[in-house]
Amino acid sequence: MIKIEKINTLCKGKFLELKEVFYKYKNKHKRWEVCSSMNSVSILIYDVDLDAIILVKQFRLPVYLKNRDGFTYELCAGLCDKDKCNIEIAKEEVLEECGYDVEASRLKKITSTWASVGTNAAQQEVFYVEVTQKDKVNEGGGLEDEDIEVIELKSSEVEKFIFDESIVLTPGAKLALLWWLKYQYKG
Repeated sequence: MIKIEKINTLCKGKFLELKEVFYKYKNKHKRWEVCSSMNSVSILIYDVDLDAIILVKQFRLPVYLKNRDGFTYELCAGLCDKDKCNIEIAKEEVLEECGYDVEASRLKKITSTWASVGTNAAQQEVFYVEVTQKDKVNEGGGLEDEDIEVIELKSSEVEKFIFDESIVLTPGAKLALLWWLKYQYKG
């Protein structure tokens, strides 16, 4: 049995909150630092006309502080910070980040996953959508301060890309791409 004894907020920002949690677990008093964050959605996009997976390349400061490069390859994604259902948020992110306008009904849930379970335990719902060039209405790139580069990854290169340790590919993207290879890829 777990008993939360006390939670102190150490600091709070726009997207994160650092807490110190005192609790009792298996009759032992414990302390842990927890970084509260919002849940998110991510979308694996396959462009049928290009025979390519659409990813985003983005600068991430925490990665830069670790590897002095900071660029990551990720699925199109967004925080669940709006008063909308996850599938509607996913639809908006596909348009905002990658420039494809798709109906929410075309998005298929693959799974949900948990990230950073030792520090913030953020849940991410992962969707899949197939698009064509007819769905492309703009160049994407995200919001003004996001500086997102849209990447077209040819289907024949996906498996090699997943295991290329010279790049930073997020765990959620690796999971979704492995799912795609197993269940969707026709090559």
